[in-house]
Amino acid sequence: MSVNGKVIPHTPLAVDFWQVRKCPGTRLFFLSHMHSDHTVGLTSTWSNRPIYCSPTTAALLRLKLQVKEKWIHPLELDEPYLLPMDDIGKEKLTVTLIEANHCPGSVMFLFEGYFGSILYTGDFRYTPSMLREPCLRTHTTIDVLYLDNTNCDPNRTLPSRQQATQQIKEIIRRHPNHNVVIGLYALGKESLLVELAMEFKTWVEVSFVRMQTLKALELPDVFTTEPGVGRIRVVEQSQICSANVHKWDKEQPTLAILPTSRPLVSFHPNVHVVPYSDHSSYQELEDFVSALKPTSLVPIVGKHVPASFSALLPRRKRHEILVPECVRHYMLSQPESQLSSSANTSPRRRHFQPLLPKGVLFDSPVRGAGKSGEEATEPDATEEEMDAEVSENDSDCILVDLSKYHTPKKNRGGTGDMCLNIVKTTRTPFETNAKIISGLYQMTYTVVHI
Repeated sequence: MSVNGKVIPHTPLAVDFWQVRKCPGTRLFFLSHMHSDHTVGLTSTWSNRPIYCSPTTAALLRLKLQVKEKWIHPLELDEPYLLPMDDIGKEKLTVTLIEANHCPGSVMFLFEGYFGSILYTGDFRYTPSMLREPCLRTHTTIDVLYLDNTNCDPNRTLPSRQQATQQIKEIIRRHPNHNVVIGLYALGKESLLVELAMEFKTWVEVSFVRMQTLKALELPDVFTTEPGVGRIRVVEQSQICSANVHKWDKEQPTLAILPTSRPLVSFHPNVHVVPYSDHSSYQELEDFVSALKPTSLVPIVGKHVPASFSALLPRRKRHEILVPECVRHYMLSQPESQLSSSANTSPRRRHFQPLLPKGVLFDSPVRGAGKSGEEATEPDATEEEMDAEVSENDSDCILVDLSKYHTPKKNRGGTGDMCLNIVKTTRTPFETNAKIISGLYQMTYTVVHI
């Protein structure tokens, strides 16, 4: 599995990087969100080093990885926090968390200290409102921008999530007598599910494992584990295969929808791939970099960004970084020696008050029925992992990820025996500069308590 995290040079900081033996000088760890390619190496045995994240991510960290409470330090968004960078209280940094518009709990980190100003986006979907954040609006210089370059391809366009959601709604409206199966990974796109539930006045059936996550997120009450009570059902993306589609269709006419920015093509008339992305498009990244004008740019995924981005950077040199002696000593000391400082001098801890669950316009299902067949544990896989595993029965495959076969300068071993049949994709014209939908907690729903 790829590791989408970084150790910040000349500092004791790391973001989404948990391989401690590779960063012995790191003392402060930051988690941008809970997708598994950003938590590689982070387990329940984590100790001696504080983890800073958003309150929502903290809740998921406890639920999914069972990290001990003493190491988890949730920070509220949009508020600056002072953190110690040594064990004597002399040197501090300021960190501000900014909504990343990616998945529940995802944030960007703005670090300020002796090293200058560093903005680490983590995974994010850019929207112009981000530039109105007070911490960015008042800043004249970002010295280093760590950029989520997942979709940084000038030859590829993506619709806004609002446009992609409309495409999905139109597909469902065209098939009023069909059930709908949506293939998703373990975390993300919850706002899409809530919007579809409200639009079509139906419960969304999920597995017991997914329901645990949804309860932790305190989303509107549109989800159920009761089989057959709702028109929409969520499954793991890997379950969208020809055998299952044939099985579902025999029981009840069924559509399968894959909301993903991965370059998949469908080979079944009832399977629709919709380019719904939680990562910024190339044009959005260009707009973001052009507006911020950072002194330097570091890609989070891989080592390269398009040369056209270099033209967006101002011609100025970054000042030389002088690491204070107390910070050098801190980075060389044993982690145990910092327990009395960083663990006990936590930033202002604030009580997280999640949104209360809300009722919906349709009847509640009868509770206490048998468990759903989807109870099997869902892997914490994410869209950006691009897992290359092929089904044990290749003839059962109905999807192929074109990026594995058409990525330039990539050595591909094996015979590439993937099934290729008739292509059917769902892509409608869209404007690349359309208005971008807000994140999960910025959506507005009309609900009636029941």
